[in-house]
Amino acid sequence: MSDFQIAESKTFEKVKKKIDPQLYTKIKNIVYPQLKSNPYFGTNIKKLKGDFNGYYRYRVGSYRLFYLIENEKVIVVIVDLKHRQNAYR
Repeated sequence: MSDFQIAESKTFEKVKKKIDPQLYTKIKNIVYPQLKSNPYFGTNIKKLKGDFNGYYRYRVGSYRLFYLIENEKVIVVIVDLKHRQNAYR
């Protein structure tokens, strides 16, 4: 399997400006490499069901990073980042 590319949605771009820079650094240095190699499986990865069918979430401390996988283009699209308290509302 070839490595996936990471693409950030406009929604995530806005959220990224508001979050703690340390959290984004953690996402960039730890989460992105794992998503590039295998976005389907990992200790913090879970496929969502119901209204969020097709989405995946990555647990980053008390935050949840939501993403979609586009197999044809070999791209992981980072959709949003929310605090776990508000993540599924």
